[in-house]
Amino acid sequence: MADKISSSNTEKAFSELRSIVARLRAPDGCPWDREQTPSSVKKYILEEAYELSEAIDEKDPKPVAEELGDLFFMMLLLANIYEEADMSFLDQAFASIGQKMIRRHPHIFGDVKVNSIKEVAANWQAIKAGEAEEKGEKHSVLGHLPKSLPALQRAFRVGERASRVSFDWIKAEDVWAKIAEEEQELREAIKTKSKENIEHEIGDLLFTVVNMARLLEINPEDALQKTNSRFVTRFHIMEDIIRSQGNELAKCSIEEMDEAWSEAKKL
Repeated sequence: MADKISSSNTEKAFSELRSIVARLRAPDGCPWDREQTPSSVKKYILEEAYELSEAIDEKDPKPVAEELGDLFFMMLLLANIYEEADMSFLDQAFASIGQKMIRRHPHIFGDVKVNSIKEVAANWQAIKAGEAEEKGEKHSVLGHLPKSLPALQRAFRVGERASRVSFDWIKAEDVWAKIAEEEQELREAIKTKSKENIEHEIGDLLFTVVNMARLLEINPEDALQKTNSRFVTRFHIMEDIIRSQGNELAKCSIEEMDEAWSEAKKL
């Protein structure tokens, strides 16, 4: 009974939100909402997705629900823009993803038997390859990863997908030799003073470190974000320490900043 009530309330809330979006886009609606286009909405969808990601890290469902709502709004705004030209747009979107999920889960909706996640992934790839062939498209194990993905995350996913066909190191420790190789190549590139060569080798080194993180089951994007947050927090504390001593950061020597930084790390 509780499930039915929850489902009914969810459907009602979803319907109301669609009505709100439609009202905002109406001829006498909000000027800001009315001037939005698919291209202009893209950046807001990305922003809301990142805010949702941050909320998930807080491990509190309340901000997750709020940010998920914000993301839903932007996606419904985008859908509404397309529906103004084709009223069945959202129906098509839902039907398409529903059919895709059924087609790609034959072990749930069909009679295919699987014994491991690895087999599920192999079936998924085989089905995607078949879909690409039907469309006359070239299929790759790497699939299509958006170039707009954060670079660390895209590198992580590229390595992850390449590993599906065993194009990978066996264990994380094996990557050390490659890191050493890339480090040496970077040192040599720096000697050439060619910005293009240096950029190339820094990219190679970062890509290799990302793959070590993957083999250690660490998401490098999350790891770097946490490091960024730690640095910012410690830097603010360092500034407070220096101010409390009656000094200004810009006038401090590197030795004074190092001392305050060490104190900040302890705190």
